[in-house]
Amino acid sequence: MRRLHANLLLLTAALIWGVTFSIQQMAMEHIEPILFTGLRFILGALVVLPLAVCEIRKKRSLDGWKLGRGTLAWLVLTGMVLFTAALLQQLGIATTTVANAGFLTALYVPLTPILALVVLRQLPHPAIWPAALACVGGAYLMAGGVLDSMSTGDLWVMAGALFWATHILLIGAMTARTGAPFVISCVQFLICGVLGTVWGLAVESNTLAGTLNAIPAILFSGGVSVGIGFTLQVVAQRHTPAADASIILSAETVFAALAGMVILGEMLGELEYAGGALILIGVLAVELLPLTFAKIRARRARRV
Repeated sequence: MRRLHANLLLLTAALIWGVTFSIQQMAMEHIEPILFTGLRFILGALVVLPLAVCEIRKKRSLDGWKLGRGTLAWLVLTGMVLFTAALLQQLGIATTTVANAGFLTALYVPLTPILALVVLRQLPHPAIWPAALACVGGAYLMAGGVLDSMSTGDLWVMAGALFWATHILLIGAMTARTGAPFVISCVQFLICGVLGTVWGLAVESNTLAGTLNAIPAILFSGGVSVGIGFTLQVVAQRHTPAADASIILSAETVFAALAGMVILGEMLGELEYAGGALILIGVLAVELLPLTFAKIRARRARRV
């Protein structure tokens, strides 16, 4: 897969997640956040399971591949990080504004290259930093250029941004280690689903009627957002660095705003459109600037 194709897959994942943002908020009218998170990831695991089984059979027939204990332990950790990120975001969405949640979630964009530099000693391409600033600035404008007074929900979302950044780095490492994107997806979804479902049933006060009313939201957010969206992320990150992936995925903020217009009847003003344009510039920059710099270096090398 070429890097351009991988980045298009990431952009598709961002589109799916952006649409799901409104659906997640609507689901909170019927079901509590922990159980909702668990059920949608269980469904996502079931969607990917046939692909994971086929992938295991194929890899075993080719080279006798096995999922070692060390790799399985890292996959469990990846699933736990994903569960924490998704739950914190869901808790935040239930108790803060969509504008605040959209901006604060976008903090994972600069956090990803910072964590890669500090923890993994990976120096991102210079184009990452201005692109990340453009994306965060665009998310701020899409929040209306002002944040409401900080609430508990905002703190949940901010904490979630750190776990989203960590998850992106873990996915990059696990895809490079295993070369089995569908297995990674299925295992991490299963971990999320079991944790959320068991915990939600134990501590939340959900009703059967409310859960049944939330089925459409569970089906879409589980089958499409989790089963397809997160799997596209895992597949694409085999060919795209984590820092680049975080910037491309930040386009979900734009798609979330557009979905809010269509699904929730929310209106966008001049600031929101300007913010969307900034995010688009950041996404294009991370794709085009490295190619431009490479061509310049090649020309200079030919002259020498």
